[in-house]
Amino acid sequence: MSPEALAQLINETARSLVEENKAGELTADLIPQADKIAVMRPKDRSHGDWAANIAMQLGKKAGMNPRELAGLFAEKLETADGIKSVEVAGPGFINIILDSASAAAVVARVLEEADKFGTNDHLAGKTLNLEFVSANPTGPVHIGGTRWAATGDSMARILEANGAGVVREYYFNDHGTQIDRFAKSLVSAAHGEETPEDGYKGEYINEIAARVVEEAKNEGIDVLALPRVKDENGDEGDSQQREEFRRRAVPMMFDEIKKSMRDFRVNFDVWFHENSLYDNGDVDRAIKELKERGDIYEKDGATWFESSKYNDDKDRVIIKSDGNAAYIAADIAYYLNKRRRKNNPCDTAIYMLGADHHGYIGRMMSVCAAFGDVPGENMQILIGQLVNVLKDGQAVRMSKRAGNVVTIDDLTEAVGIDAARYSLVRTSYTQSVDIDLDLLASHTNDNPVYYVQYAHARSCNVDRNAAAASVTAQGADLSLLDTAADGELLAALAQYPSVVSAAADLREPHRIAHYLEDLAGKYHKWYAAERVVPMELTDAEKSRENSEEIAKFKNPEPACASARLQLNDAVRIVLENGLGLLGVTAPEKM
Repeated sequence: MSPEALAQLINETARSLVEENKAGELTADLIPQADKIAVMRPKDRSHGDWAANIAMQLGKKAGMNPRELAGLFAEKLETADGIKSVEVAGPGFINIILDSASAAAVVARVLEEADKFGTNDHLAGKTLNLEFVSANPTGPVHIGGTRWAATGDSMARILEANGAGVVREYYFNDHGTQIDRFAKSLVSAAHGEETPEDGYKGEYINEIAARVVEEAKNEGIDVLALPRVKDENGDEGDSQQREEFRRRAVPMMFDEIKKSMRDFRVNFDVWFHENSLYDNGDVDRAIKELKERGDIYEKDGATWFESSKYNDDKDRVIIKSDGNAAYIAADIAYYLNKRRRKNNPCDTAIYMLGADHHGYIGRMMSVCAAFGDVPGENMQILIGQLVNVLKDGQAVRMSKRAGNVVTIDDLTEAVGIDAARYSLVRTSYTQSVDIDLDLLASHTNDNPVYYVQYAHARSCNVDRNAAAASVTAQGADLSLLDTAADGELLAALAQYPSVVSAAADLREPHRIAHYLEDLAGKYHKWYAAERVVPMELTDAEKSRENSEEIAKFKNPEPACASARLQLNDAVRIVLENGLGLLGVTAPEKM
């Protein structure tokens, strides 16, 4: 019996007590829905398989002592199929012990549902636009963007596992000053000049500059001979040459970013260009609508969005006095585009932004509210924290190619895609994370991704050995899974669906990684405690006084071996399902 099934049974029991007038002043409308009833695994296993605090939740509402109400719950629950016994503990905890067949029923469910186990449809009918990475097309994806790539893609997989329709979107910031700085840097590099003070550095700038020159040359254009101009500060100005470098180099950078994402197992449904918001008039239309809503005013020669009406800390300039649009102008149009576009308009726009964007939350939520939407519901903003890369205990700060940052390609080259993705997801994105390259390259139990993947490989090896020994799972009696190690593993399997659901609702992919590490740990202990495949005793073991006990352990009864083989296979399936949600492979051998 799963925690979800127990929660439903507890809900039904509460309603039965109300109908029988045994629950004091409690009424049916005060009883929480099953998905709001907590069913927990006790830390002290002597307290039972599962525990619930429903009596303490409802005691005051019922006008009853929680312990007395818990006793009424216990009396009814004990008569339910699959429950061996129920005890009331402390101020009103309900401790439940399942019979072995009921506890093991999760194995049959996993084997039947296979790759669908853990999925649900509670987010069905919802379209979520998930925007993540969104690095400027002015250089390779750095380590912060790599974290969002791993986290965002895992988030999308988890949301889909809960029935949501997810649009994975990458927003190219290809409009504005950063592109000008990129083009200026390329021009300087192509001429062998010093990088502009506000320019981009790194070997990749030289590489792309050389590619632009070569591409133009193949088309019969000497790009270096095109006119150049200097601005009033003596810097590279807006010229035909700079525009030619910009026009050719930005798509090159786009292609590099797209390739890096594909190689990292991240595929986007939409590659959205900021420039398109200006080219197709979205910015003008969004400002016009805000004006019609009474949220735009003119002051000091500039156009202002009265965002303070919607709990922003101050009003925002959207068209500057020089006639150029401020950054927020595109942000406003982009949100409206996500909500109203022809293909896959979203119910919720989820933005995954870096640590330096915390100040954007208020102004963006005001945009949401200004269009009549609900902040936190139609718009959600997730802020990620920094990544520190360590080698030999020291921070790694230099990239051979990017100059002053660690890139996605640097990380995957050092530790591989699986280790990179897993290590970036397993810590909540709300916390800074240290990536230890030495640890992730090691094949030890201290390496979390190795620990989980090895559990899967070990389960596959058990299957191979069982087949060689003619151990079969057909007709297994799962009620024989009654040891302490069996119970720990069964309970862990039963918790997987609720973990997947919570990871989606709370937007916390790291919950999957924590669950997998816990499951792997319980599996490794189970593997050491319970045999599936018979083994011959060594001469030393035969001579021991307890040789009969050793023989019993190493040569399990065929019925027990069959049941354990099914449990082994259930663990293998759940490990593979969970790793799949993180975009990490489940190897059969290691």
